[in-house]
Amino acid sequence: MRYAVMLLGLLFAVPAPPALAQQPFSFFASIVDQKGTPVGTLTASDIAVREGGADAKIAKLEPITWPVKVQILVDNGIGLGNDNLQYIRSGVKGLVQALPEGVEVTLVSTAPQPRTVVKPTTDRDMLMQGTDRLVPDSGSGRFSEALMEAVERIDKDKSTGYFPVIVIVGSTAAEGSRVMDRDFQRLLQRIQQHAVTVHVVMFTSTGQSAGVSGELQTQVGDAVTKQSGGRYDAINSGSRLATLLPEIGKQIAASQARQSHQYRITVERPAGKSGPVGQIEMAVPAGMTASLTVDGHMP
Repeated sequence: MRYAVMLLGLLFAVPAPPALAQQPFSFFASIVDQKGTPVGTLTASDIAVREGGADAKIAKLEPITWPVKVQILVDNGIGLGNDNLQYIRSGVKGLVQALPEGVEVTLVSTAPQPRTVVKPTTDRDMLMQGTDRLVPDSGSGRFSEALMEAVERIDKDKSTGYFPVIVIVGSTAAEGSRVMDRDFQRLLQRIQQHAVTVHVVMFTSTGQSAGVSGELQTQVGDAVTKQSGGRYDAINSGSRLATLLPEIGKQIAASQARQSHQYRITVERPAGKSGPVGQIEMAVPAGMTASLTVDGHMP
C-alpha cells in the first residue's frame, strides 16, 4: 500500500471536549481506480489510517450509497417578468430531466412569497405538470426568505443518509425585506451542518436599476454558494435559463455519482492522542486514489 497525505486534518483541527477527546471519529473517503471508476469492494484490511503520523485502528468501514434530494426555487415575480416564463419552464424541465432517475425533487415559486408548487416527489410526470403550473406574479420574488425556508425544510427532515441540494433562481428586483445578521449567520451554519450544496442563478434585467435593488440578493447568493461549494451564475438574458438550468442538473448528477460511491470510515484515535484531531493520512492499494472529507460533501 502507499500513503497519500490528505488535508482532512485541517477540517478536524477544532477543540474537543475532554470527555470526547479519546472517542472514535469518522470521515468519508471516495476511492477510485486509475480510470476514475469508484472502487466497489473494499475491506478494512485494504487500507490504513494515520493521525499525525501515528497508526489509528479502523473500527468500521461502511459503504455509502446516499442519494441527493433537490429543491428548485424559482422567482416568478416582476424581476423575471412574463416574457421569460417559457424559458423558466423549459429550464426547470431540462434540469429535472438531467437528474438521475429516482431523485426526489421539490418545486417552489418565490413570488409573492414562497409557495410549494410540487411537493417532494420522484415522479417526473408530476414535476413536468407542476412546472407548467408556474405562472408570473406581479409581486417580487422573496429570494432570501425562500432560501431560509428551504434550509428549514432540510433541518426538519428526519430522514437520514442523503445529500441536500438547493437550486435557486432569483432576480435583482427589490424584494422589500432585509435579513437580520443573526438569521443570516444561522443560515450559513445550517448549510454547513447539513452539508447542503446551493447553486444560485441571479438574473438582472436591463430595465432594473442597479445598486441597492439587488444588493441583498447578490450578497446572500454569493455567500451561500461559497459556503456550500455551489456555483453562482449572474445572467442578463432570460433565454439563458433554458440552457443554464439543465447544465446545473448535469452538474448535480455528476456530483451524485461521486457522492453515492463512498465509504464512511470510523477509527479509534492512536494511543496518547487527545484534543483536536490531527492531520489524517490514509493508505490505499497501488493504482487507487482517495479523496477524504468530513461529511461526504462533494459539490
